[in-house]
Amino acid sequence: MGEYSRRSALRAVGAAIGGLSVGVTVTAAERTDRFVVRTKGRTTAGDVEAAGLSVVHDLTEVGYVVAEGSERDAKRAPGEYAPDVSFALDGAVESASVDEHAASATDEPFYGLQWDKRAQGVPTAHETTRGEGARVAIIDTGVAASHPDLAHAVNEDLSRNFTGDGQGAANAAGGYHGTHVAGIVAANDENEFGTVGTAPGAELVDCRVFADDGDATFGGIMAAIAYSASAGCDVANVSLGSYPIPRAAYGRFLAQFLHRTTSYATRNGTLLVASTGNDGANLKYDGPVVSIPAEAPDALAVSATGPIGFNHGDPGVEDGPDTPAPYSNHGSNVVDLSAPGGNYDTAFPQGWFYDLVLSTASVPQFDAAGDYAGAAHTHFWMSGTSMAAPQVAGVAALVSAVDGRLKPKQVQRVLEQTAADAPGGKEYHGKGFVDPVAALESLS
Repeated sequence: MGEYSRRSALRAVGAAIGGLSVGVTVTAAERTDRFVVRTKGRTTAGDVEAAGLSVVHDLTEVGYVVAEGSERDAKRAPGEYAPDVSFALDGAVESASVDEHAASATDEPFYGLQWDKRAQGVPTAHETTRGEGARVAIIDTGVAASHPDLAHAVNEDLSRNFTGDGQGAANAAGGYHGTHVAGIVAANDENEFGTVGTAPGAELVDCRVFADDGDATFGGIMAAIAYSASAGCDVANVSLGSYPIPRAAYGRFLAQFLHRTTSYATRNGTLLVASTGNDGANLKYDGPVVSIPAEAPDALAVSATGPIGFNHGDPGVEDGPDTPAPYSNHGSNVVDLSAPGGNYDTAFPQGWFYDLVLSTASVPQFDAAGDYAGAAHTHFWMSGTSMAAPQVAGVAALVSAVDGRLKPKQVQRVLEQTAADAPGGKEYHGKGFVDPVAALESLS
């Protein structure tokens, strides 16, 4: 692609105006030819290979191996096994592009449209720290490391591809979702361009788990979580999930795999921040099914909030930014914190998208023959619990930057003890609405 131009990039997404994104919704698609084998004692990946399987992810540090092959071979493997499952992205994702003349209260031209950062007092938090020294893993569709708002942050040497598609860490088609999530965490606040991230001084590690065909495997996601810990990440953001997964049968087996993996990450210094999901479900009453990874014991589960009527010019129609979003999964037994994820009311056809979350985006480009021709880097509005989780991940990075001695559960406790009360109570907000300024003040 030629030299980046803000105007040309905005033109490239002009046709996308008018839709709604609720972030990543993934559903269990089907069994794959992969199996998750639970190892015992001194069982090694080599022992699994000796049964005729080909090892894809060696996670013996948490007691599992992900391998490919036939079920006949899996039965010969030394330990219990279950089929790995694939998850598919919801393909009905639309978005709205940005007016490049948006008003701003900072050097970043689009800050005036970032109700999410304004509601959290992010510029005030930056007077204490911008997150320097903290490291955050983005476990997602891939991050456009060349985006002008992200190029300063992505550590490409540490970034990894867990899909097996051979395309490298960054998604060749742009990684629109992962790029949006990454910008919420760490968009550059000093380049007089684009948006502001919560922790622009933090380092990002791109852990891509969605292949170019839009699928991710449970085993690949677990491998990325474990890798985040070994790569020294203070925080791992997981803006994805599947609901409902049956608690019985292989659901229980996979839940145990998740629990052991997240426990391993926590013990090794990585706080896992997960979105609760976009089904509008009360997870307190989900009975025989489970939402993963949000319901993992070691995950900090984040629900979504958002305003109605932001920037419409009529304060009388506006609901606050801490208003629970109707699509957000909730439940006092699951939600730990709430954060801005976006809201919407299509009764405002000329400005409903202002209530979504504005962040970085990467749009695939194609030549006349239909071949991929690079990506245009721009900014989009999107909404979902996928957008809420990285708000909290960013605040966790700020806290870790101020006091690197804090362990993951201690960081979580700081966030929970300083969270603000919000309408809807524990069912929608858990301990409350995340407050980065109060969190940092509590450390002084």
